[in-house]
Amino acid sequence: MHVEAFREYCLSKKGATEGFPFDRDTLVFKVMGKMFAIVPLERIPPQANLKCDPERALELRETFDGKILPGYHTSKVHWNTLYMEQLPESLILELIDHSYELIVASLTKKARRALEDQE
Repeated sequence: MHVEAFREYCLSKKGATEGFPFDRDTLVFKVMGKMFAIVPLERIPPQANLKCDPERALELRETFDGKILPGYHTSKVHWNTLYMEQLPESLILELIDHSYELIVASLTKKARRALEDQE
């Protein structure tokens, strides 16, 4: 999956924003101020970090050995690093959805209501 397609899909999520809070090369996607995807633009091959349920993260790492690794510079329990060119696009989209949904589920009731009220 190309980085631009990844970006477009992330931004299609309700309330998603993008920015460079760490440096000019690390693109971060957030919902209601909480990160759900990180893309280090200087990395070759293209990579992305996505939040993941800890049990599922372990399963994915075993199934896609060398293609999905513990999160680089993030919690190795809750984040995975994906080598995007080596994985099916459908899996990457599913994992973006999973990451986004984990973050939305962790929001306060007030923040979830505010997100629901967005067009």
